[in-house]
Amino acid sequence: MDLSALKIALFSGNYNMVRDGANQALNRLVEYLLRKGAAVRVYSPTIAEPAFPPAGDVVPVPAVPIPGRSEYRVPLGLNAGARADLEAFAPNVVHVSSPDFTARAALRWARAHGVPVLASVHTRFETYPRYYGLGFLEPALEGWLRRFYRRCDALVAPSPSMVEVLRQQGMGRDISIWSRGVDRTIFDPGRRDEAWRRALGFADGDVAITFLGRLVMEKGLDVFADTLRVLRGRGVPHKVLVIGEGPARKWFEDNLDGACFVGFRQGAELGRALASSDVFFNPSITETFGNVTLEAMASGLPVVAAGATGSTSLVRDGETGTLVAPEDGAVDAFADALERYVRDPALRQAHGVAGERRSRDFAWDAINQAVADVYLRLVAARAG
Repeated sequence: MDLSALKIALFSGNYNMVRDGANQALNRLVEYLLRKGAAVRVYSPTIAEPAFPPAGDVVPVPAVPIPGRSEYRVPLGLNAGARADLEAFAPNVVHVSSPDFTARAALRWARAHGVPVLASVHTRFETYPRYYGLGFLEPALEGWLRRFYRRCDALVAPSPSMVEVLRQQGMGRDISIWSRGVDRTIFDPGRRDEAWRRALGFADGDVAITFLGRLVMEKGLDVFADTLRVLRGRGVPHKVLVIGEGPARKWFEDNLDGACFVGFRQGAELGRALASSDVFFNPSITETFGNVTLEAMASGLPVVAAGATGSTSLVRDGETGTLVAPEDGAVDAFADALERYVRDPALRQAHGVAGERRSRDFAWDAINQAVADVYLRLVAARAG
């Protein structure tokens, strides 16, 4: 059996409404599958002005905006139109990419029709409540996720560390890796632009510590701000560059004195912004992989990151960056790591070069073939 025999129904809660790592990975996967001759139908909420054109055909499903986060939708299940389309398409494998109501309806449909189900895990949903003062909900949410994932035939996750977390949580037995790639035509140290830095107010000797990502609290904005406050208190000379947009931008601006916010960037502009930085700081513990970390490495930056899922599979501590345990005292430890890079240009250079070299291991076609291989294995097992 080859890829041309596959008929994949992919269910996404947000296929192209927001440009984030998970959505871009799903679109790259669909583009690869279509290029290799597979048939794919995508079922997702849709909006009038999505962040980017979708790969493949998208069938809309009912959804409502998340209160206070209207850029996201909560899928509400399969309406008559989507269900009829699914029946007519007659997939031989179902792929669910978020544990929402539509994915659960798709799982029930697949079970009733004898179709295998693959679930891809893109974020640590169970950790989100802690960023909104609702940490007590985490055990219940983890149990809710466990009941969903255990009904799937197999899971894929972006990193060995995330695979281990899922196994420890009892989410399933058949769990393999669907890693992430990096576009080397965009992310490269050669895109550094001193004139662009000067136009933003950075002197040639300034060390720019950079944040890249959606400006939402679950990305660790509070830890980032607290750490930079400690650096200022120590008198460590540095500048802060923030790349990204999101609902928490005002909070971040209020808590980062003197930071330069350049907003959302993509393509060549993003590559230039990252390469024009000096140190990348990613305190998030919700990532399952950390696309932004890989992009920073490809841009030649040393990385300071939380020693959590995703980053631990990318950053080699003491070689391409520094990992800090995400626990009490982490802010001071993050500040220690950043201070070393600020004060030691040779260390910045050495770890940046090593990170760029490691980033070359991540090629998109080989990575996406790993998912296709799981599809083929599940279909063959069901047929046998």
